[in-house]
Amino acid sequence: MNIQIDGQIEGNMDGQVKVLIDRLEMEKTLTKAEFVRLIEGLTPVVSEYLQEKARRIATAHFGNRVYTRGLIEFTNFCLNDCHYCGIRRSNMEASRYRLTTEEILSCCETGYQLGFRTFVLQGGEDPYFSDDRMVEIISRIRKGYPDCAITLSIGEKDTESYA
Repeated sequence: MNIQIDGQIEGNMDGQVKVLIDRLEMEKTLTKAEFVRLIEGLTPVVSEYLQEKARRIATAHFGNRVYTRGLIEFTNFCLNDCHYCGIRRSNMEASRYRLTTEEILSCCETGYQLGFRTFVLQGGEDPYFSDDRMVEIISRIRKGYPDCAITLSIGEKDTESYA
């Protein structure tokens, strides 16, 4: 059995998966079983259909510009022991480090000269970098680079800490 999608006759299996893709685009959700069906039903034809929709949506939201961020991994000490993570507490092979505030600011200076306008401060859950210390670092980055965005990836903190 063939069905018609976007004016074209499609094979039943590809057509059913394309219907799921269309519904996902419109409704922004599928059931777990439908997501499984979509993934299991990927063929080269369906993948191209999905990629074209993704390109169209991405271009509508972001245009055709590329945004880069300067990632500053300022510590790899961590209290947590997440099995997927290379800097987990129990990894005795990791060579541990902490950047100083001056080293972090130097990274920002280099990144700014290279054209970065977003700095991502990323690290493990390191108690050395207290809220007060992070506020000082972020304030100095903000003062030195007021036209830049700052993104934090510094682990689990309560809302007050991030505020």
